[in-house]
Amino acid sequence: MLPSPAPFVLQTKIDQFVQLVRSERRGLEQLTRELRMSPTALETLAGLMEQAGVVQIDYPLNVMEKPQVVFVQLPSEPRKSVSDEEPALGRLIETYTFKADDVPATVEIRDSGRERLYHVSLVELSVPTRIFLDQIKEQLIKSVPAESSDVADVERVMAVRKGFHDTIRKTLARYELGSETTEMLAGLLLHIMFGLGELDLLNRDDWLEEIAVNNAKSPIGVYHRRFGWLKTNIYMPDENAIFNYASQIARRVGRQIATLTPILDARLEMGDRVCATLVPISSHGNTITIRRFARVPWTIINLLGEPAHTMNLEMAAMLWQAFHYELNMMVVGGTASGKTSALNALAAFVPPNQRIITIEDTRELTLPKHQWNWIPLLTRLPNPEGQGEVTMLDCITTSLRMRPDRIFVGEIRKQREAEVAFEAMHTGHSVYSTLHADTATQAVRRMTNPPIELPAAELDTLHLLVVQFRDRRRNLRRTLEIAEVSEASEDNVVEPNIVFRWRPRSDTWEKVSEPARFYKELNLHTGMTKEKIMDDNKKRQTILRWMIKNKITDIDSVGNIFSLYYSNPEEVFDIANRNLEAPAA
Repeated sequence: MLPSPAPFVLQTKIDQFVQLVRSERRGLEQLTRELRMSPTALETLAGLMEQAGVVQIDYPLNVMEKPQVVFVQLPSEPRKSVSDEEPALGRLIETYTFKADDVPATVEIRDSGRERLYHVSLVELSVPTRIFLDQIKEQLIKSVPAESSDVADVERVMAVRKGFHDTIRKTLARYELGSETTEMLAGLLLHIMFGLGELDLLNRDDWLEEIAVNNAKSPIGVYHRRFGWLKTNIYMPDENAIFNYASQIARRVGRQIATLTPILDARLEMGDRVCATLVPISSHGNTITIRRFARVPWTIINLLGEPAHTMNLEMAAMLWQAFHYELNMMVVGGTASGKTSALNALAAFVPPNQRIITIEDTRELTLPKHQWNWIPLLTRLPNPEGQGEVTMLDCITTSLRMRPDRIFVGEIRKQREAEVAFEAMHTGHSVYSTLHADTATQAVRRMTNPPIELPAAELDTLHLLVVQFRDRRRNLRRTLEIAEVSEASEDNVVEPNIVFRWRPRSDTWEKVSEPARFYKELNLHTGMTKEKIMDDNKKRQTILRWMIKNKITDIDSVGNIFSLYYSNPEEVFDIANRNLEAPAA
């Protein structure tokens, strides 16, 4: 058994100041020398702590005497949100550190035998420093930006956040606490006043996909990319704190969560999806669930390489050809199977000279810089009066008036959305979307039966289905199938033709059948024979293999290679075939 990591205790000049005056009354000049602070900074600090009732400044009647600082009292330590009642004992699996706005955190993943734990060591502040921050917070309240700002405008909200962060830094700089301490305290205050406290810190751990607050009595849960669901050592102080965070999120999007409206569906400024519920809808307590938006977008090279290994080179090259020659495609799968990540990775295959419209409920798709002709559209929920709603259907219909070459739809759920999307395919636009289904056969069945219920003949315009699968037992995400959608038969039946299928025992992919319609469509649009199409596939595999070997995974670097390929494919193939250095952007 290994002990839990020791918490990081931040020692500041505020602690030294209180310790000095607690031992004996001291003059301001003496404190200035001992703390190495300017008289102005020290007097400002003493005045702030006097307002908090910690010290008292005695100004003598005799002008020849100097003011002195006298200790008064310190209140009791507030309740900690990090539980230290049960140290995270057990086998250490992994440890790492990260920072959120200069606030450090150390994470240890441990196995207790019965369950796995996510033990995070946060910065601990002494009582004097906590009191100091509370006083600073009171001063800054007037500077807090309005919370009703529209978080759909990510750039605007981030600019407001940065401006407020700068204001905090300038305020703290007056106390001459040292640059490192100032930055750390500024980050803590930013999380408290503009963010979600310790939830904001967890939200900066890029290994986490979900953060779940079940109630104040239970520890916060997190879903880790490698280890699945883990119990943390962090608790919310009380049910009121959960409600306050949920209300803060609601106000930012112009909504409210209360007894009459106890369910909130919203998003944070970085695009993270938030679902909150209140008692009595959630009978064990108030809840908040945050689904984190990927800060570093996945690329096709991430999906091909280790540790993801989501598909093989031949499959990726086939999908590249499909995007190149404008075949329509749907990425399907269950919840958290990687549908959106796969669609985002495949979107980089779109040539740079084409106009792209993306339509989503929450901003998740991110395209490389070379795809400059891009308009991201977002749906909007109605306000408390039921007005101002913008639906997925509204966005799809509007996109058709923007002369798009490619349309990406976040997810198709309803019949009318599907009808308009397929109508866009019929009118010559390339459409890509996601759909909830576990297999290609199930996806066809879902689209041809209620509630979507499209005529089978409509599916003729859809060429490929990419099926994503999540193996919960081993915590793996794999492309289960790539299937082409056959043309409707005389008796109006559509059947998927499975081209590739994942074999879980060997963790490999098998080519089940030849893609007959795929070859037919590419021959129709390009004149290439089956042999030339297969040769082209192998050349693209060579390029993808070279990118994996050279670790070209950044979204803009990947986009740069594809952009060069579309302008000079033979040159890029030659560079990859000879394993030369990647050309500069």
